[in-house]
Amino acid sequence: MKTVRLLLIGLGNLGWRFCDLMAQKGPEVEARYGLRLLLVGVADSRGTAYAPDGLDPARVAAVKRAGGSAADLPEGCPGEPALALIARAEADVLCEASPVNLRQGAEPGLSHVRAALERGMHVVTPNKGPLVLAYRELHDLAARHNVQLRFDGTVAGGLPAVYIGQRDLRGATVHRIEAVPNLCTGYVLELLAEGLSWEEAQARARAEGVLEADPSFDLEGYDAAAKLVILVNAVMNVPARLEEVARTGITGLSGADVVAARREGHVYKLLATADRTADGSVRMRVEPVPLPGDHFLARLGRKQMGVVYHTDIYGTIMAAIDEPTPLPSAATMLRDILDIYGAL
Repeated sequence: MKTVRLLLIGLGNLGWRFCDLMAQKGPEVEARYGLRLLLVGVADSRGTAYAPDGLDPARVAAVKRAGGSAADLPEGCPGEPALALIARAEADVLCEASPVNLRQGAEPGLSHVRAALERGMHVVTPNKGPLVLAYRELHDLAARHNVQLRFDGTVAGGLPAVYIGQRDLRGATVHRIEAVPNLCTGYVLELLAEGLSWEEAQARARAEGVLEADPSFDLEGYDAAAKLVILVNAVMNVPARLEEVARTGITGLSGADVVAARREGHVYKLLATADRTADGSVRMRVEPVPLPGDHFLARLGRKQMGVVYHTDIYGTIMAAIDEPTPLPSAATMLRDILDIYGAL
């Protein structure tokens, strides 16, 4: 039995669900993989908690569901920033699940990831911000410190889109990527197709917890563009930046546009595409596209996401996920940890 000591930064929707998952799956992980996952530290915006002998993940989740903070735990340290916890804690893996922030340099997540790698910790993260803004830097940093950086949860929730492209398509050249990696826009477009107004569709999406108070990150295509940048870096192995994506969101569509397309057998999706060019570069685009009804991505439901890889030797690979709750996204951190430790 190998003990793996974990730090968890961020106790939002993904963080507290990961704690629940640790409590639920811990015995099975020990029995199947010989790994004892020990949560030694947690942090959120109000403070930290650290216990070298382990925190109770079920208790952490219960405190957060009740509106509390890491600082409210018996081991809590009110006001301590996550960076201070990373600097003092003895841990093997950082699980970085702080909120995505592409508008302010991917902070604080980027600093968390850097600090953990520099201390010799592996990092697993569903936080796309650090990977979008510093993909090469972070991978070089991990290599220098002989640790691993895993980020399968950054694209399309729980769908192993990155793993499929990196690992399962080894030896292939990926000529084209098509993806519907944003759940929110798919949900809103489905409601518009059913005849709801923009106001009604957004209100329903907020009530379902799909749409944030500031919906622009999703509806204007930034989220899909960020995920496309990660796929191009990870799968096509081409350096890509967010500003290189030609981006158009869905707010320019009217409900009538979406309904008319459906009547003609087409389905609007916010489509992210990357095409390899003859000179080795990649053209990247995010835009609403009326896909033919028989297209794989057109058949996705309102809480589904998908990716299509066009390759030279493996044909066309298609994968999708139905994600009614954030649990699959939280579970990607478990998948990444098991991948780091070679669990089979």
